[in-house]
Amino acid sequence: MLSRLQELRKEEETLLRVKEALHDQLTRLKVEELALRSMINAREGTMFTPSAAVTEEHINMDNELAINQTKLQLQVHGDGEEEEEEEESDS
Repeated sequence: MLSRLQELRKEEETLLRVKEALHDQLTRLKVEELALRSMINAREGTMFTPSAAVTEEHINMDNELAINQTKLQLQVHGDGEEEEEEEESDS
């Protein structure tokens, strides 16, 4: 049971790292898209400003990441207490 719990924790950590890497990649792609659009518009002589929706989406993603990190920290703190209780009950 304990090994299964450890296995699940490792899997959760791996999935969180993958999620963070995908989020970083998405952010880089959005920045690259904005740069390309800006270059295209500069060639055409039009002024490009990022839409409010794109900016708001980026802010929301940052907030979501912060929320997920907070949840993870709370889970880590809560899991430590559970293990101590299990050890005490085993004795």
